[in-house]
Amino acid sequence: MISWEISIEKFVNFLKLERSLSSNSIHAYQNDIKKLREYLAAQKETLYPTQIDFHHLRDFLHWINELGMSPTSQSRVISGIKAFFKYLLIEKYIEKDPTELLESPRIGRKLPQVLTLGEIDQIISAIDLSQPEGQRNKAIVETLYSCGLRVSELIHLRISNLYFDKGFIRIIGKGNKERLIPISQKAIREINHYLEDRKHLNIDSGCEDILFLNRRGKQLTRVMVFVIVKKLAEKSAINKNISPHTFRHSFASHLIEGGADLRAIQEMLGHESITTTETYTHLDRTYLRETIIEHHPRA
Repeated sequence: MISWEISIEKFVNFLKLERSLSSNSIHAYQNDIKKLREYLAAQKETLYPTQIDFHHLRDFLHWINELGMSPTSQSRVISGIKAFFKYLLIEKYIEKDPTELLESPRIGRKLPQVLTLGEIDQIISAIDLSQPEGQRNKAIVETLYSCGLRVSELIHLRISNLYFDKGFIRIIGKGNKERLIPISQKAIREINHYLEDRKHLNIDSGCEDILFLNRRGKQLTRVMVFVIVKKLAEKSAINKNISPHTFRHSFASHLIEGGADLRAIQEMLGHESITTTETYTHLDRTYLRETIIEHHPRA
């Protein structure tokens, strides 16, 4: 029988090498398995992973629910547990997947917060260009909205991946998947202005090709970008819960409103599933229906 330590180690290697997941995602999967082990320890169960059956997992779900874990967090844990046992099945450590009948709690789908064009302009107007980081922050907001980037994609954006003559930027997204995204002339202009300011920074070794840097010449962190956006939102007095991801939601929703093709938006956002992209069609359901009627062979 394979131990927890060895099975988790092999699972982590599988996630790294076969699925090319980020260290954050892998850590989340490990935490999900850790919660199952904590439950078994609390029950004084000394079982190997290969001895776990559906009843153990059903009781585990009841346990995390009793702890007060939210439906969203429960679903996250279940997803991780399912991935682990599917791996054990693939590698033939188990003959039957105990998670097969496991159901996630129902979660009401929350529509993403979206900014109007006026509100985006309002946020940009709140930027103080007399401050050393002002032009950088303006370029950041314009890039987030123009390209619909995730925060992780923004902070890893490289100067060598800017193809302004072609009107595109190259992004390495989730799972190291590469995609080309069109970038607006407005965002290009603001980035070019920022690049002039950037020349005066004492750039840290290894950050020479990173586009957005802090005042010490180091790469921005996700938290720093959140703080920048939150401060601008407060300054602009917009009564919405605004984060960097809000610009991504707004980017997608405005494209839908403008009649853009859903598949094109899926490609630009880097979504694996069209279902994820359909979240953004809440502003224009009619367009989605007409697109399906027009293009589906059974219509």
